[in-house]
Amino acid sequence: MALGIVVFCLIAGVSLAQDATPPFSRQYLETKAYPQAENEALVKKFHGLRVTDVVDGLDVVGLQDVTVLDSEIKPLWRDEQKFTHRIYGVAVTLRVVPPQERAPIFPSHEEFARWESEWYRTRIPNDFSAHLKPDTILVIDASRTRDVGFCGSNNALSWFIRGMRGIVIDGGCRDSDETILQRLPVYQRFSTRGIDPGRVTIESYNTPVNVGGALVMPGDIIVADTEGVVVVPRAKAEAVAAAAHKIQEADKAGRRRLYDKLKRPYDFTVK
Repeated sequence: MALGIVVFCLIAGVSLAQDATPPFSRQYLETKAYPQAENEALVKKFHGLRVTDVVDGLDVVGLQDVTVLDSEIKPLWRDEQKFTHRIYGVAVTLRVVPPQERAPIFPSHEEFARWESEWYRTRIPNDFSAHLKPDTILVIDASRTRDVGFCGSNNALSWFIRGMRGIVIDGGCRDSDETILQRLPVYQRFSTRGIDPGRVTIESYNTPVNVGGALVMPGDIIVADTEGVVVVPRAKAEAVAAAAHKIQEADKAGRRRLYDKLKRPYDFTVK
């Protein structure tokens, strides 16, 4: 009798497990918020490093070619004297997607302006910008969104006022001439022209994104220069920074010896 009850319970349990409905949606990769002081201290460990040093440091911890973005994502401009286009920061991630509708035909500019304003209010809310604090980099998954510039000279400048260090986008920004003049570091796949309304909507922020073929988690470290963009997973950041600095110092020592042979004065890249 007892055996029969056990068997019945086991069968009932299997049946209930099979009938259980999983959640309608689920995010499997967990995200985490980090204290601002911790972010700034971690980013400081990467200051002065080149992308190549960081890539070599990633090799040391077993992440060879895993978190390097597509080489088509390049700096919009370069400072060949002081390298101010180089950026270091903690990733704040954003995902924008194309809508499933078209813009209507408007009888007047005023009607268009009202529709445009409503789109920005409901489809492109700006609440994510509260997370653009000092030593952050906005990393945007805008792949396959066609000719639309989610970032421009105006909104990008407002984000820099908050302390953001740069923008990395798998897609493009617009207003390139003004953005270059304002010296806002942007790393993008291409330049774009259209505005957001009718073209894109924000899907999420501070969730995992795929940018340039690499996974970027909010809180990861981003380093970018002329060589492109590399992501350092948060859990490996301390070890990568330490290895990268050792590699860089060895390179500097070797180049100083060559500078000496050439009787060339030291510049800041070898000091």
